[in-house]
Amino acid sequence: MISKSSLAIELSRLDVFDNPNTIEEQYPTDSEVAAEAIWHAFMKGLIKDKIIADFGAGTGILGIGALILEAKKCFFVEKDKDVVKILKRNIEIMRLNDRSNLIESDIKDFNGRVELVIENPPFGTRKKGADVSFLEKAFSVSNRVISFHKSSTRDYIIAFGRRFGFESIDEIKFLIPLKNTMRFHKKRLVKIGVSCFFFESREEHH
Repeated sequence: MISKSSLAIELSRLDVFDNPNTIEEQYPTDSEVAAEAIWHAFMKGLIKDKIIADFGAGTGILGIGALILEAKKCFFVEKDKDVVKILKRNIEIMRLNDRSNLIESDIKDFNGRVELVIENPPFGTRKKGADVSFLEKAFSVSNRVISFHKSSTRDYIIAFGRRFGFESIDEIKFLIPLKNTMRFHKKRLVKIGVSCFFFESREEHH
C-alpha cells in the first residue's frame, strides 16, 4: 500500500513546465501539496475506482496522483499544446496510458459526467474570473469538486459554490512557495496562502 510520503516522492519525478505562460498563470503544483490534497481525498473514499477529470491539467500532477491511488480513469483536459507534450510524457513515464484519456481542448468543451473533478485553476489575478469559470464548469459535470484557490478569496469562493448548490465540506490550507518563474515577480521566492476546497453538491450531501 502506497503512503502519502511515497506518493509525494512519485509525483516529484514528473516533468514540469518548460516556459510557464504568464497570462494563463501556469505554475507547477508542488508535489507535497498535490500529495496532501489527493491523499486526503483518497482517505475520504473519493478516488479509488472513481472516474475523474483533471481540469486545466497542466503537466498532470493531480490526475496522475489520483491514478496512482487507483482511480479507475482520468480525463486530463489541457488546451496548451506545448504543455500537453509534457503531460503525455509524464503519463508514459508513470505507465498510466491505459487509464488516461488526454483531451487537448478548453475545459468548456468537455462533455460528460465524472465522479470527481480535481483542478488547480488560474487564480484570476491576471485573467479576471478565470478561477470561477473553472469552478462553474466543474460543478456542471460532477457532484464532487476539489479546487485550489487563493485563501484570500475564501468567502467569495464558498459563496460562489452555494449559488450553484455546492457546499465546501472540507478545506486544506497551504503556504505555497512560488519560485520567481514569472517576469513580474520581484522576489526570488514568494509564499502565498492557498486553500484546497472540497465541494459537494447539496443533493449528494443529503
